[in-house]
Amino acid sequence: MSVPEDEERLLPLAQRWPRASKFLLSGCAATVAELATFPLDLTKTRLQMQGEAALARLGDSGKECAPYRGMVRTALGIVQEEGFLKLWQGVTPAIYRHIVYSGGRMVTYEHLREVVFGKSEDKHYPLWKSVIGGMMAGVVGQFLANPTDLVKVQMQMEGKRKLEGKPLRFRGVHHAFAKILSEGGIRGLWAGWVPNIQRAALVNMGDLTTYDTVKHYLVLNTPLEDNIMTHGLSSLCSGLVASILGTPADVIKSRIMNQPRDKQGRGLLYKSSTDCLIQAVQGEGFMSLYKGFLPSWLRMTPWSLVFWLTYEKIREMSGVSPF
Repeated sequence: MSVPEDEERLLPLAQRWPRASKFLLSGCAATVAELATFPLDLTKTRLQMQGEAALARLGDSGKECAPYRGMVRTALGIVQEEGFLKLWQGVTPAIYRHIVYSGGRMVTYEHLREVVFGKSEDKHYPLWKSVIGGMMAGVVGQFLANPTDLVKVQMQMEGKRKLEGKPLRFRGVHHAFAKILSEGGIRGLWAGWVPNIQRAALVNMGDLTTYDTVKHYLVLNTPLEDNIMTHGLSSLCSGLVASILGTPADVIKSRIMNQPRDKQGRGLLYKSSTDCLIQAVQGEGFMSLYKGFLPSWLRMTPWSLVFWLTYEKIREMSGVSPF
């Protein structure tokens, strides 16, 4: 039954434009989470670039002696050699990225859950539907956010380039966008999109699927209610599962995005994500795929905790039903 136009104007914004409201609310929650945990993301990215075998074969850094080893020494090295605030280098495109990424994935997942797949009469949502929904939501959100993710990864490596005596590539976020666009065209902004959406599908299968499944299991099968305790327990589980599933694809994604490119925008180190995977395993061993796992997990867990607690709270404050 349609709502009369006069009555519709009196409805809260969250009810008049539910999808737009959820997009904005998730973007706000993601911004808070990103600012709180970004230093760990920077540390993780630096760790993933250490000992890159393909660079040695290219001759770009065969004589380079990596100054960092391990998460703590990497973080301390950044503070000592580049400055404390450099722990947030690249945070601006990261926030841009999460506004688009989180908004896209949350709206997509809820649309799939509520409209396409639908819950059963007892509010049960089968795990297989949640898995498919989580993966599809990650693909949509990450594809939309790929240009901002590309800029974030490349800007995170600028401090390391400065220490190595190499010229800085960008003067800021907007210059980075403009330079990538001029060198590679529109297509250049989606460099590394394949491993990026592969990672996003795995991470969201871990994050969205685990959070949704654990939360509703606790609400339906335990004395716990839909409150901050349930949200906290669910987010802790989702952060761990997302890190385990997403770290290998994250390593591949970061390396492809940060590799040097020719004038046509083609990578000089890797032909594809599969080629990068093979080179990493052959040159550095299987565990190279889990470089940066500790900071990734330590970041993903508090990120997930902050995001979900903030998101659920601002939904409640805005008159939107719980996730």
